Amino acid sequence: MKRILIVEDEGIIRSALKRLLERNGYTVDDAGSVQEALDSYELIDYSLIISDLRLPGAPGTDLIKQSPGVPVLIMTSYASLRSAVDSMKMGAVDYIAKPFDHEEMLKSVADILNRPHVSQKPGHTPQPATDKSPTQIIGSCSAMQTFFKRLSKVAPTDTTVLILGESGTGKELAARSIHEHSKRANAPMISVNCAAIPETLIESELFGHEKGAFTGATAARNGLVEAADGGTMFLDEIGELPLEAQARLLRVLQEGEIRRVGSVQSKKVDVRLIAATHRDLKRMVSEGQFREDLYYRLNVVSLKLPPLRDREGDIVELATELLKIHCEKMECGDIHLTDDAIAAIEHYSWPGNVRELQNAIERSVIMCDEDKITAEILSLDSESQLTASVAAPVAEEPTPDESTDPSAEGLSLEDYFQNFVLANQDKMSETELAKALGISRKSLWERRQRLGIPRRKKS
Repeated sequence: MKRILIVEDEGIIRSALKRLLERNGYTVDDAGSVQEALDSYELIDYSLIISDLRLPGAPGTDLIKQSPGVPVLIMTSYASLRSAVDSMKMGAVDYIAKPFDHEEMLKSVADILNRPHVSQKPGHTPQPATDKSPTQIIGSCSAMQTFFKRLSKVAPTDTTVLILGESGTGKELAARSIHEHSKRANAPMISVNCAAIPETLIESELFGHEKGAFTGATAARNGLVEAADGGTMFLDEIGELPLEAQARLLRVLQEGEIRRVGSVQSKKVDVRLIAATHRDLKRMVSEGQFREDLYYRLNVVSLKLPPLRDREGDIVELATELLKIHCEKMECGDIHLTDDAIAAIEHYSWPGNVRELQNAIERSVIMCDEDKITAEILSLDSESQLTASVAAPVAEEPTPDESTDPSAEGLSLEDYFQNFVLANQDKMSETELAKALGISRKSLWERRQRLGIPRRKKS
């Protein structure tokens, strides 16, 4: 089982993050400062350290040199995002901005732990991937083979690339593959989700600012574009970029230079730009929401990732590979998909694409009681409502004691759910609990997550 150390001085955040990770199969320890972590634990025993950047006594980046070979994920607020990029230059494996949602944190942790090798020595530069395929994206259908061929041709160049595709199709993974197979692979790749940064901050974050440029600018800061100098800049959801920032980005592409907010001087940068969006930029141009000149600068080479529903033959291959990855991560042995589960996967439309498939497989690995995942455990159909179980409990399943009847105590549906689960989970399986409540196993799992009800330990 993977061991993770959390170093965070705010007790509420520390305990919440610890519960989240433990619910997802990790062994977690925690400390309130760098010194407490050093005094209490052997840092090299951990698979990952998650640390706040600003801590009492010493910054979280001090853990990098104290834990050689152990990846350190830095947590930071938007106000100190620039410092987080600096910490990556010191050897941090990645950073995550506060506030973050649970899915974002779990994805970052899984991505780091699934990497085959992580080096944290300051100044370390990753080597280009050497696998036989042009990208780590899995796919053998004709649409994906066409995508691979185009990617292989454009990756070694410095050409600007626009990646198109629905949410969840793997656009960031495609961007990383382009970077890793380019001549810039030994330089940094800085990824930014344009939709995740507040509009009032995005120009400062991308292009930097001078001291006094705006209220709160107490010191000059470099921007993320400048941090990518010599490497690759990946702008995800570029359709969300405000028009003012679009004008600045156009200058980067045309002149190869940036100008910080509040500055009158420009600075040359050498950055390869990869952009991605699920939106129709051409339509946005016609509606005046996106600059036409920037659109044509970005659209030198476009790569279109097909939605999962159009990748005939790939879905089961992807599901099998994801199942293998999550079984290894959770150290739960071999689990296989039953025939009815495979049929359900093949007939489902997957509106959330590969991301939804990955979440469904991960959830199923957690929820299955045996060595197989059935269609029922996958729960790909529409969910039943908890209200149905209150009105008409399943007759053949055990029913809760009178004390847990919501009509008797005036409990809310969530109170009723929590009381019923806690009273019966030691004598009922997850499948039995879900049936008794009249909901799917997926809904049961999601309600457990939301209400913070841990699942009983398997004997």
